[in-house]
Amino acid sequence: MPSTLVHLGLAALIATALLSDHFDWKALVVVFAVVAFPELDTFLGFWFDGAHRAYLHNLWVVLIPAILLTWDVRIRDRSFVRTRWGDWGVRVGWVSLVALLFAHILLDAFFNGVNLFWPLHDSFIDLSGRLIFSTERGIVQTFIELDDPSASIRGTTADTHYRTGVDPTPRGEPAGDVERIFPLADNGTLFVVMVSGFVVAGIRLVEVHLLDR
Repeated sequence: MPSTLVHLGLAALIATALLSDHFDWKALVVVFAVVAFPELDTFLGFWFDGAHRAYLHNLWVVLIPAILLTWDVRIRDRSFVRTRWGDWGVRVGWVSLVALLFAHILLDAFFNGVNLFWPLHDSFIDLSGRLIFSTERGIVQTFIELDDPSASIRGTTADTHYRTGVDPTPRGEPAGDVERIFPLADNGTLFVVMVSGFVVAGIRLVEVHLLDR
């Protein structure tokens, strides 16, 4: 599964591409903090069954802040975000939410699944699959089995546990001598995404620093 470093690497690419003139180290730190935030539900797994990839790995953690930000910036007579941080804050807020959606929630959904609609609907949805073009079958996708959408359902918070180095066993079961694995990059693709993200963001930070001199 994608590690926190992979999430941040992809977030760095998104931030570099979308922050435009508002790109600086402070903006990058905010984006990183927002994108890493869902990982906190790993620790909630100590007290609640199936918390990891459910409690903070759902669409609501993006949708609710997006609605609040839209209301604050577009509807309120006096925007709190714009008054406090100006256009920089508005841009960083939106880019952070875009990065949260694509670099964390959806990335995990396509790598072993997340509980996308928890708590309104308690089902881990695994979108792992592929998209190919075949000379005999045409375009073929296996992310969602259209003939049987339920094939993408892994289970609920009551019976699903995602093993992590922090929480290797389901709640109530002793960890004992279980090997604790903290992944950095589970495959070459994720490794390239991670490294390229940090390199690109690093180059952009150097450019910004040189322009400010």
